[in-house]
Amino acid sequence: MLTADLARSRTSDGEVTPLFIDPDDARYRETASELIELFETHVGEPKADLDTAVDQLTVADTDYKIIQGLAKLLRDECDFETVAAAEPREIRQRLFERANDAYPIVRQPTLGADTRKLDIYTSVADDLGISLAECHQGMYADLDANNRLVRFGDQVAESVELDTDGTTSMTQLTGQSEETYTGKQLTVEWLLHRYNLALAQAVLYDATELRIRVWDQFATVFSYVKLFGLMHRIYPIDEHGKRVSSTDFAEGYEAILDGPASLFRQSRKYGIRMANFLPALPHCERWELTAEILTDESANETRELTLDQTVGLQTHYSGGSQFDSDLERTLADKWNRSNTEWELVREDDVIDLGAEVLLPDFALEHPDGRRAILEIVGFWTPEYLDEKLSKIRQADVDNLVPAVSEELDCTSEDIDLEAERVLWFKTGIHVYDVVELAEAYAIQSLSAGH
Repeated sequence: MLTADLARSRTSDGEVTPLFIDPDDARYRETASELIELFETHVGEPKADLDTAVDQLTVADTDYKIIQGLAKLLRDECDFETVAAAEPREIRQRLFERANDAYPIVRQPTLGADTRKLDIYTSVADDLGISLAECHQGMYADLDANNRLVRFGDQVAESVELDTDGTTSMTQLTGQSEETYTGKQLTVEWLLHRYNLALAQAVLYDATELRIRVWDQFATVFSYVKLFGLMHRIYPIDEHGKRVSSTDFAEGYEAILDGPASLFRQSRKYGIRMANFLPALPHCERWELTAEILTDESANETRELTLDQTVGLQTHYSGGSQFDSDLERTLADKWNRSNTEWELVREDDVIDLGAEVLLPDFALEHPDGRRAILEIVGFWTPEYLDEKLSKIRQADVDNLVPAVSEELDCTSEDIDLEAERVLWFKTGIHVYDVVELAEAYAIQSLSAGH
């Protein structure tokens, strides 16, 4: 993700346009190549050295902000680790205690003071069973600037070289196992295409509404909508993007995603999820996106962002359709450990509500043929939830049970609902709360298998 100071866009005539770069442009390819090489040569080195090298990197005809933006994306692919022969806090505590006993507070240090300083370092190093260099280097090894770059892409440092006071030694990594550091090969093409995606993602942080239209890859796109817990309404459309009355006439689907600026207050967490969704769209051969971007909150002024498949964005997301949010995955795990006859299954059906469709998360199936549907609502506003429940009632989906999070910008007291079937949850969904509602609202399925 790019930070706000690294985002590049132009606003004119009521529109916001990210300033994309051409991935085939030789100067950007040279910049990306030099940055990747620079990161590779700093594997095992302190973070401060890497940051200094990036700041000093100059590439002809390449904007400084582009260099820093590309570097930010590469840092996101890095792991930094505190590397020390002993716990830095332990080293500091022993040094300060020993120094307190040996050092008088003086205005002008003397040669004798330097000698005592060396004696203190040596004695603490002996106590801890480490070398003098390791003691000196480890004293502040846990500061952010001193953390070591231990993984970049698929490159992992197995050990790092300490060089302090003219003494060199090799130290094995201690914090995490090499197995933890799994990464992918980072190429010039990946970086430049990822940069263009990041420019568009940065604009979406302030979106009040996102309207997408897709004509293929429905399962993949809507799986990502649900993965990121975005508030959404989905409508069937024809080949021209015009809404139709039923899925029977649908050539594609339009989804309205409520943005972070539409919540009670700006939600950084929701904004990141909205931006994270964008890379799902380039999976489609044909897609359109229109977003309303809040540019002046006090005056409620907005600008429009429009994108489609012709801008050439490329995705780095998996094209599979089986995705689970952490919440859903946790519920599935708890369900497998529970003692209930109800089976929790992934729901792939599209519930036709007429002019709108609903893509529920799970189905609850009982051996006697009863069936209920569970829809998890992560982010919500009273209007969004009220509209969703109204549609459910209107469509007469009597066996649908919504589970709604209380952990966001409003609470159950903010909304006046009589729907007893709503399951409110905080940090997680309890299996037997769901079972209780399934017992109350499940209906007999036409076939036991569905």
